[in-house]
Amino acid sequence: MRRSEVLAEESIVCLQKALNHLREIWELIGIPEDQRLQRTEVVKKHIKDLLDMMIAEEESLKERLIKSISVCQKELNTLCSELHVEPFQEEGETTILQLEKDLRTQVELMRKQKKERRQELKLLQEQDQELCEILCMPHYDIDSNSVPSLEELNQFRQHVATLRETKASRREEFVNIKRQIILCMEELDHTPDTSFERDVVCEDEDAFCLSLENIATLQKLLRQLEMRKSQNEAVCEGLRAQIRELWDRLQIPAEEREAVATVMTGSKAKVKKALQLEVDRLEELKMQNMKKVIEAIRVELAQYWDQCFYSQEQRQAFAPYYDEDYTENLLQLHDAEIVRLKNYYEVHKELFEGVQKWEESWRLFLEFERKASDPSRFTNRGGNLLKEEKQRAKLQKTLPKLEEELKARIETWEQEHSKAFVVNGQKFMEYVMEQWEMHRLEKERAKQERQLKNKKQTETEMLYGSIPRTPNKRQGLTPNRPGKVRKLNTTTMSNATANSSIRPAFGGTVYRSPVSRLPPSGSKPIITSTCLGKKTPQAGRNGANKENLELNGSILSGGYPALAPLQRNFSINSVASTYSEFAKDPSLSDSSTVGLQRELSKASKSDATSRILNSTNIQS
Repeated sequence: MRRSEVLAEESIVCLQKALNHLREIWELIGIPEDQRLQRTEVVKKHIKDLLDMMIAEEESLKERLIKSISVCQKELNTLCSELHVEPFQEEGETTILQLEKDLRTQVELMRKQKKERRQELKLLQEQDQELCEILCMPHYDIDSNSVPSLEELNQFRQHVATLRETKASRREEFVNIKRQIILCMEELDHTPDTSFERDVVCEDEDAFCLSLENIATLQKLLRQLEMRKSQNEAVCEGLRAQIRELWDRLQIPAEEREAVATVMTGSKAKVKKALQLEVDRLEELKMQNMKKVIEAIRVELAQYWDQCFYSQEQRQAFAPYYDEDYTENLLQLHDAEIVRLKNYYEVHKELFEGVQKWEESWRLFLEFERKASDPSRFTNRGGNLLKEEKQRAKLQKTLPKLEEELKARIETWEQEHSKAFVVNGQKFMEYVMEQWEMHRLEKERAKQERQLKNKKQTETEMLYGSIPRTPNKRQGLTPNRPGKVRKLNTTTMSNATANSSIRPAFGGTVYRSPVSRLPPSGSKPIITSTCLGKKTPQAGRNGANKENLELNGSILSGGYPALAPLQRNFSINSVASTYSEFAKDPSLSDSSTVGLQRELSKASKSDATSRILNSTNIQS
């Protein structure tokens, strides 16, 4: 049983006790029955009125609750529709009071959400309006009277964030462009003369409209200023180059050049003006020194001819170069030719540099070839010979590669320009082949000269003996150390007839070709030795002062015994005055002459030590 029911029963008991108590009082007082009835009716009426009043109040409460439920349900449905949420659903069976409470709470929550969304929408609209005004963009399209959904609010927030980023990027771009514009204007000494330029330079940065059109106009203005600046720089640089060129042509001293060094940098208007004044002054000075200037230009022109590998015919084709009438017209012709050659060189600079590289490599190759034929290089120390050989081997590999590379590039150039690429008046590959052919002919000529020299030397040695090619390091002859002499099988040599001795051919000491010893025999001939200049010949390490003369009949043995049979029929008077006459002697067969020449040449080359031929006279 509920407590309310217990309380109701207790109320009935209390009412019963109260009525019983009233009856007892009435009994004691002695109130008649009709009055008791009246009084009881009054009690009943009071109790009924009280209960009716209480019931009416509760009924009113019930009605209010039901009405509130209805109102809340309607409002809740409306709010759910506005907020784009699902309608509220009652959870199972509940009392009127609880239902009214739940609905009322939900309505209050919905109202709060609606208010917050409206406030956020208003704030976003204000921000959107501000950003759109700065960026000159249309406002975000959204109904301000309706309650936005969460998705709509999220999209609006993203849009505003995008606008902020756009504003930041455009502002940064605007600030950078503005700074560059100010620098260019300062460089050009330019004052803002349009309303847009004044808005950019003079007005507050926050007040500038960051529209795409304004940004594009800013970029266009910057390009115009930069173009003017570049033109100014080009003009100033051209004036400086002209000044330096005139300085060199007029041979202006360094002190005078330093006086205008302050205007040799920068491109401001005042610098440009100062440069122009200097050019005008130098031009006037140039007109006063026409001959000197033209001669300086001709030196420069010759340098460009060399760089462009002009032939003599191409150089002579420019007739003003040889004109001696120094006029302004002649100067203009030279200036025009210099400009043409400069442009020609710049257009073909890579090819000319390649040809120049080949020229340098070719000169280095010829230098190495010259050193390779120089016997004195073997006496160098410090590893220079090894380094030269490595460089020479490397150059022999790189030079053909460079020629092939240049050949391919020149062929491509000739196909593009439909004309031949000329070096020194001829095609480059023809020029290269000509250089190689000249080198081959030079080597052949040097080879023939060496052969001719060796032939003449052999003839001289056959007539007069060999000449030492290296210093003689043996101990010299002294009177105290007489040299040994060999005895011959026949007569002795004496100095009875000194005028018959063999004289030196070159004004110095004559050395005999190597003389081999005779084999030992049973009887040694008696030899009388006669020395030159009162000095006794000294015997060398290998018997340098010994002479083997065999007078068997009328034979003068010059070295090898094996040749003796060939010479038995000759006398000393049969020796020819030259090697060619000796070789043409009909008494000698061709094979004998060749064999004799070979043996004498071998003997001359193998002579490591010198032998002094004593001046003797052969007595028969």
